[in-house]
Amino acid sequence: MDFSLSEEQLMLRDTVRRFVEKEIRPNVEELDQKEEYPHEIMKKIFAQGFTNLNIPEEYGGPGVDPLTALIITEEIARGCAAVATSSSCNSLATYPILTGGNEEQKQRFLRPLAEEGKYASFCLTEPGAGSDVAGLATVARKQGDKYILNGRKQFITSANVAQYLTVFCRTGEEKGHKSISALVVDRESPGVSIGRQEKKMGLRASTTCEVIFEEVEVPAANLLGSEGLGFKLSMETLDKARPTTGAMALGMAQAALEAAVYYAKERVQFGKPIAQQQAVQMILADMAMKVETARLLVYKAGYLMAKGLPFTKESAMSKCYAADIAMEVTTDAVQIFGGYGYTRDYPVEKYMRDAKIMQIYEGTNQIQRVVIAKELVHS
Repeated sequence: MDFSLSEEQLMLRDTVRRFVEKEIRPNVEELDQKEEYPHEIMKKIFAQGFTNLNIPEEYGGPGVDPLTALIITEEIARGCAAVATSSSCNSLATYPILTGGNEEQKQRFLRPLAEEGKYASFCLTEPGAGSDVAGLATVARKQGDKYILNGRKQFITSANVAQYLTVFCRTGEEKGHKSISALVVDRESPGVSIGRQEKKMGLRASTTCEVIFEEVEVPAANLLGSEGLGFKLSMETLDKARPTTGAMALGMAQAALEAAVYYAKERVQFGKPIAQQQAVQMILADMAMKVETARLLVYKAGYLMAKGLPFTKESAMSKCYAADIAMEVTTDAVQIFGGYGYTRDYPVEKYMRDAKIMQIYEGTNQIQRVVIAKELVHS
């Protein structure tokens, strides 16, 4: 077993870390307060080649392997999880195109993202359908060489800036996974509108919006694969994307640990730094063990993906465990900071707010446990 990263991966990690320290961390507080899409930072991330990490070189992408992509994501999230969510959004939206799209679709949709810096959103969740993907109510009726799309999507990341929307909808008469299909929709198409932007607890520099489709005409040429393939594409997409969420959770947990250690060495109580108090040392030691364990799970999932080996169980484990650990570690960081940790003058309260969503999006952690159990039972 080899637990070491390659020289190239280490150099890239250090490059991303320097970028984060210079371009992201100084702006985190302002980004959180404004609750706006981080346009300028995203332009810089794109210029550095730190986004569209899943797009191969033949379509204009950076062509990095899955493990390297996770390392980059972890470092960006170490600076700001909201920015990491924004920078990872294209990957989530493009997995269905890479998996189910034909060559013409890949060239048409992926190149503007990879070469021009445009954005895409993954449109799966609805007001009445989250974990229950088969319960989608959005419908696309075939009419000649086009589909007429009607419905409403909820909690869609970056929808207000996206050029393309990867939309999952029903193309059959009955509800159920066999009637679900995937269409790529241009956001500027007549009938597409962006509803309310959510006011969130955390991830405030990542915009989350409602998307409404009213009699939207979508070319049949934008159907990914065939009708009824949508459920399979959505499940495969989430499979591939979950380690990215794990990497984001890992990054913020690492940041919280670093902040807690630094503060514990500076904060003096009872005549000595609290880092010398055994009660605090126990908390820090547990935090460090949890972060390191999460990193091993996340990196293993990336390794398996890079090798083309089965990774469904490890994908769910990496997301589930890292998200739970992020919540625990950021909460512990607030505890170590005491009253100061509960104020916005210090970064740990934001880490704690940001961490919660990691247990919810990309499939709740309860759903991850269902996936893990199924893999165990059916293996």
